[in-house]
Order: sequence, then C-alpha cells, then structure tokens
Amino acid sequence: MTVVVTGANGLLGAVTVREWRDRGYEVVALTRAELDVTDGPRVADVIGRFSPSAVINCTAYNRVDDAEKEPSSALAVNAWAVRSLARAAAAAGAVFVHYSTDFVFDGEADRPYTEDDAPNPQSHYAMSKLIGEWMAAPAGPAAHVGPAELERANYILRVESLFGGAASRSTIDTMLQNFAAGRTVRAFRDRTVSPSHVADVARATCDLLERKAPGGIYHCVNTGMATWLEIAERLREWSGHPMATIEPVLTTDVALKARRPRFCALSNAKLLATGITMPTWQEALRWHVAS
Repeated sequence: MTVVVTGANGLLGAVTVREWRDRGYEVVALTRAELDVTDGPRVADVIGRFSPSAVINCTAYNRVDDAEKEPSSALAVNAWAVRSLARAAAAAGAVFVHYSTDFVFDGEADRPYTEDDAPNPQSHYAMSKLIGEWMAAPAGPAAHVGPAELERANYILRVESLFGGAASRSTIDTMLQNFAAGRTVRAFRDRTVSPSHVADVARATCDLLERKAPGGIYHCVNTGMATWLEIAERLREWSGHPMATIEPVLTTDVALKARRPRFCALSNAKLLATGITMPTWQEALRWHVAS
C-alpha cells in the first residue's frame, strides 16, 4: 500500500510520514517545494503517477491573522487545493484524508463541540477551512469521481492547537521556550481549547484507515479541555520553571485581526466509538515536556 503525504515537512506532515513508515507502508513524502497543491493539473499528474491507496493532506494555510488581509491566499490552499487533491485521490481510487480545525465553530458553546454541531466561522481563515471541508466531503465536488465505495472513505479530521514534533513553532512550544529563557508568558484565561499532539493525531489517522472506519468528519484532539492559562500553569510546573512569570490576559486585551473562538473544546466521542482512544491533554503535555 502506497500512501502519499502532502505538506510532508510541516508540523503534522513530518510526524505523519514517520508513523506510516513505522507501520511498514511505502510513503511518498511530498513537501511544498515538490508539489504546489494550488496547481490543480500538477496535483492530478503527481497523484496519478504514484497510484496511491491513500492521500493524506497535511498542507494548510494557517496564518490566521494574515488571512484577514489576503483571503484569496487562504482559500487557494485551504479550499481550492483540497478540491484538487480530493479529485485526484478519487481518480486514483485512493482514500482521502484532510485536516480541518476548531475555528469552524463560533466559540459560543458551553460544552465540547461534536461533529453534529453546526459550524459558524468567524474569520476568513475559518471560512476557508470550512469550504475545505466541503471540498473534501464525499458529498462535495469530488463525489462524482470514482466508485461510490471509495467516495465514502474520505476522512475529515478536525484538530486544534497542534504541538509537538521537531522545531515546532506552536503556541505550546513557544511557551516552553519562553519559560526556559526567563521571559514572561502571556496566556488567555478566556479561551478554552483541546490541544492536539501531532503524534497522537498521526496515530489516530493511521488507526482509522487500518480499521476501515466509516468515512466522514471526526474530531481528533487530546481528550479534555483547558484554558490557555491552565495549560501555561501546567507547562511551568512540568518543565521545571516554577518561578517563571505568567501574565493572564483576555482576548479583548490583545490586538488580533481575526476573531478567535473563545470556547472551542472538541469532543472525541465519535472517534472513541471506533475503538480509538486519545490520551488526555495532560498526558500528552507531560510526555511532550519529558521528551
């Protein structure tokens, strides 16, 4: 079985490549330099050349604030490129996996979002990711390509607050670097999230495909939820910097071009129903700090 991974040198992509290779699969790792996913004809040619059994899209435009001034760039990568990849995967008879985000929700909930909750994006970035979900969905633009049994095998995994991997620039890894350097860490006390360790996401993705779980949307995050302030406090404790300074802030205290959903915890219940258990965010965080 050949697996094509796009965005192979990114935070999630690099770990995804390693996970599939560790399981004995042949992996074609395509970096952004090797495949411009916004070039539709090129995508069709490259994917078709490798005749993969699965195409896993780890490419994303994730500069949330920049998307407010350049929405077309966000759409090109997060939406129209997804359409090209989904169509190329279907033409090759391959399963397609795409990653989305908690930002598709408005953040006004008072309990973790499920896959049945209606999206309500509040920024250009969030809207581009929701359109990407539509492009990847079995009932979307790619549905007319390929046999029905393969169309139903598309997976859309919503992740959030990714961290881990080598040379990560995630919020969590930046906090750790600032603690180590003796710098004050600012942390939102009014934003609640379910962090996602990239290794856990990659592992769950492989498990979904190997188990031949039903296609569709899945939330794939570490179990549980916390404010960014709570996460910062645990990081300070577990990284061995008990005297480091944390400055609690509100989202209204920070000048952000794009609106962030304040409550965006996600429920893993659907993933758990397939037999896949995600570690808690505390377990993932402690493992990451110790690694």
